[in-house]
Amino acid sequence: MEFTTGFGWTRLPLAAAFILGSVLTAAAQIIPPFSPPPAATTPDDDEAEVAEAPDVNDADVLKGIDVDKLDWSQLAIDAGTLNDLIAAKKRAQAAAVNGMNWSSNANANGSSAVTVKQSVSSFWDTRIGADMTVAKEPTTMSELLAEKAENGGNLPQSSGSAWAAATAPGAGAIWDKTAVEARVDPGSEQSKLGASLTKSVPLSGDTSLTLQNGYSVNQQGTTALPGVGGHITRNYETDQSAKVTITDTGTSVSAGQTLSTTDDKWLRKVGAEQKLFDNVTVSGSVGETSQGAINKSVTAGFKKSW
Repeated sequence: MEFTTGFGWTRLPLAAAFILGSVLTAAAQIIPPFSPPPAATTPDDDEAEVAEAPDVNDADVLKGIDVDKLDWSQLAIDAGTLNDLIAAKKRAQAAAVNGMNWSSNANANGSSAVTVKQSVSSFWDTRIGADMTVAKEPTTMSELLAEKAENGGNLPQSSGSAWAAATAPGAGAIWDKTAVEARVDPGSEQSKLGASLTKSVPLSGDTSLTLQNGYSVNQQGTTALPGVGGHITRNYETDQSAKVTITDTGTSVSAGQTLSTTDDKWLRKVGAEQKLFDNVTVSGSVGETSQGAINKSVTAGFKKSW
């Protein structure tokens, strides 16, 4: 079937005319997308950093990683635990800013030995700190029975002591250094105040002699009971020692004696120490006891002075 216009246009099939009209109608109904006007620019806009879209040539951060073997359980943290971790991190950062130094070591009985120290003043190298034993609280009956079995039927108890120490110069040619330390253990009602005087004398080459005199007062209190009042006992102690150190070989030999009011006689002791490598030493000693027997000991381990 054909359709012819009265103006002499080219004859078009009716189907073609219908399709062309539909296309033109649809095109007329399409609304062009809205384009917002360009925003006003300021001089600062030129300095702003613009995030770049990822490039297909960028390195693959997961290259060489087996995604199926990743431990996704590490992400299974509830909100409460996450808040505790964030708070602990903030406390550690604040402690680092304030100059506090924390350390912790696990004990065989399940408790932890925690030490904290802080420098108070560079003048006389004054420091304060605390040594604590933190016992873990059992959460289940099986843990309770296991801890009692490991500790002879008793649970480990938390304890701690606070201390303060200072190192001061000596008195000219008499001694080189003065050290003072005070320690208080409120749990066991013990306290100690001590001081030591040290004199170092170079002998020859890498060999030196160190002389030390120490004095201390130990105080022990007892808890008052109904009908029985508490009392305090004091023990005064002095010690003298001489130590020869050979720096090149890391060898030192010492000899000394100790006198206290509880023993009422000098107890002598000799010892030696050998440094194997950094902070690892082997030492042995032989000393007298108040009962008259000889006490022998050999130890090896990690030694760090601070």
